[in-house]
Amino acid sequence: MSLMRTLTSFGVATAVSAMLSVSAPVIADDFGPPKKIDCKKAENKNKPACKPKAGISTDDELHNAAYWLARDGQYAKALDILRLAANPDNPRILNATGFATRKLGHVDAALPYYQKALSIDPNYVLAREYLGEAYLAKRDLASAEDQLHEIAGRCGTACTAYTNLSREIAAYQAKAKSSG
Repeated sequence: MSLMRTLTSFGVATAVSAMLSVSAPVIADDFGPPKKIDCKKAENKNKPACKPKAGISTDDELHNAAYWLARDGQYAKALDILRLAANPDNPRILNATGFATRKLGHVDAALPYYQKALSIDPNYVLAREYLGEAYLAKRDLASAEDQLHEIAGRCGTACTAYTNLSREIAAYQAKAKSSG
């Protein structure tokens, strides 16, 4: 199934294509080039350039659109979508931002997103799984195993987050053993 067809099933295909062509809201005036508007500032929230685009109005819809872009390997575009979130401190938005950032190769920059998501919702095991994977990328097996134990304590050893991180740890250990 194509990415756009998948997004259409979420009702956001038009919105995503419109948003992907603009990286930041801009406003033109008669005194020079367009100016970027910081939509995170309270005084700008009601400006037209800061209103949701093309029907995407909820952070859940933005998250879903970003998820499918990331799943298709389009991490930078996913980050563009996630930056439009009304609540950038939503744990799902933070986790997805960390994921896309890490997949772009910026592991250290991804860590604070996972950590903030977990400070808001310590039971968010998907963030713990991704944080564990980030630790493995940094060659910090002990911290990855700490996250695995946290996941086990929160959802058991049969949940998907535990299974996935356990598999990643095993692969990391096998690779370390074979190259060691």
